[in-house]
Amino acid sequence: MPHIRILLVDDHEVVRHGLKSLLNAQPEIEVVDDVGTADEALRKAHAHHPDVVLMDIRLPGGSGIEATERIVRELPDTKVIMLTSYAEDEMLFGAIRAGAVGYVLKRVGTEDLIHTIEAVVRGEGSLDPALTQRVFSEIRKSIRLQDAKAFAELTSQELRILALVTEGKTNRQIADVLYLGEGTVRNYVSKILSKLDVSNRAEAAVYAVKHNIQQVIGEG
Repeated sequence: MPHIRILLVDDHEVVRHGLKSLLNAQPEIEVVDDVGTADEALRKAHAHHPDVVLMDIRLPGGSGIEATERIVRELPDTKVIMLTSYAEDEMLFGAIRAGAVGYVLKRVGTEDLIHTIEAVVRGEGSLDPALTQRVFSEIRKSIRLQDAKAFAELTSQELRILALVTEGKTNRQIADVLYLGEGTVRNYVSKILSKLDVSNRAEAAVYAVKHNIQQVIGEG
């Protein structure tokens, strides 16, 4: 493992000194500086170009999330790990959106913290196990919303007909299932193709499967 240079950012001096002693005791790690505000974090990051910034979220003079966003944008080779007491979803996802590659709660053990630092230096992301389920839940929610948007222009009846098209049913079979005239179904299918900007039933079926139409209907 190559030498890892770290900048500590925390508004509590005792916390900084404790972390500094802990990290400097590791032969592969050097704490190049420790600061207590967002402004100092930005200034010292530019001065030292550290490999990793351990960043608290709540800081005087600005948030750690805002400082993270600037550091990631201005110093792309520097990785930021959020080290915080807070497990709130808003902060977690704000940090991820800002570009943090790790999010660790301060109750983390020394060994796990070292492993997290080493992981992000290798180019891997790292998330406190207590928060992993929240992230996957949010990702699943985002995917569901994207899938629903894929059918936003379709009426509920058109959505039902598209689902039956996806099952391979003919216009006559769809008419029988929904108690409609075959000509009515034909018109619906034509409108669906137009709204989805596809050329034929096969392309419409592929589009519907790709965007999980059965799940969207089930949640509707």
